[in-house]
Amino acid sequence: MSTQSSFLIPPANDGICHIAPYQPGKPIDELKRELGLDDVIKLASNENPLGCSPQAKAAIQQAIDEVGRYPDGNGFALKQQISQQFGVEMNQITLGNGSNDILELVARTFVAAQDEVIYSQHAFAVYALATQAVGAVGVEVPAKNFGHDLAAMANAVTEKTRVIFIANPNNPTGTWFEEGEFSQFMQQIPATVLVVLDEAYVEYFPENFNSLKFLNQYPNLLISRTLSKAFGLASLRVGFGLASSEVTNLLNRVRQPFNVSSFALAAAVAALKDTDFIEQSRELNKQGMAQLEQGFAKLGLNWIASRANFIAVDVQRDGGQVFNALLKKGVIVRPVGGGYAMPRHIRVSIGLPEENARFLEALAQVLAEIPATEAA
Repeated sequence: MSTQSSFLIPPANDGICHIAPYQPGKPIDELKRELGLDDVIKLASNENPLGCSPQAKAAIQQAIDEVGRYPDGNGFALKQQISQQFGVEMNQITLGNGSNDILELVARTFVAAQDEVIYSQHAFAVYALATQAVGAVGVEVPAKNFGHDLAAMANAVTEKTRVIFIANPNNPTGTWFEEGEFSQFMQQIPATVLVVLDEAYVEYFPENFNSLKFLNQYPNLLISRTLSKAFGLASLRVGFGLASSEVTNLLNRVRQPFNVSSFALAAAVAALKDTDFIEQSRELNKQGMAQLEQGFAKLGLNWIASRANFIAVDVQRDGGQVFNALLKKGVIVRPVGGGYAMPRHIRVSIGLPEENARFLEALAQVLAEIPATEAA
């Protein structure tokens, strides 16, 4: 008997019909249920292994008393903290339900059907998803050494281009570009094209360069930040965009009025203030990165140098097979074949020292079980 539904539904937009849903990292509890495991570690979603600042936890507790009321739709306290900390005016700030929300707002605000949006090969999957959702045309520029080829991306601009998404560092490769490269890139981009600089991982290597100084120079620049990574507020979903007041005004016409919860607003203010926690997170990440790189070298593997809190490693085998084999050993990482076109790589988040050691031990066992393949 056919299982196809006989009910008719309204037709969806063409772009929506062709979207492959975003696949988040596998939850720990799900793997425990599936395989009957008691001890599972997750190094898949680039979460802070330290959790969040104790000050952020205290702020959440204080916010509980107001749980029956709507959050501040303008997010005054958080905008005030961002303004003071990053040297921008409050009318340059758009608050988001995570930085993904900012990316979606950009697409809905500035891109129409048949417009073009440029992004890099091996870049964050949401760029393509946000583009497809509004019926626009995605222009994927081939990567250079797994990173952004900014010169090629600038050359890809046409009269139909409305938005360019770039990430520094890039997810899932961890690659980065320097200030001079970015400055040269911006000089080539027409003022009618909005450049979105996604800096979800910038806190881990802030010495790379300070993008904020470009905001006043380029009204067509938007910088996207999140508190899900280094700040450890992933479950609360809070991020923000920094741009000219004109761009910000347009985004806030589309933004939902209560898109950031009271808990997220309160925790974000506290997290931004706790610079000691960020420094601790940064140092732990650098030590963990070195630990994994040393482990990969001992296993004879190549990896992509990273300036984020994760690292992509060439396992010299089908990455999907390695991912599944690691699951059976209670270790969750991220496969990056499929939409990311990196079939022999897996992406590993930096964890606590004991988590990194357990991953390396499990990886060595898996590599011994699965035959190596030739590079494509």
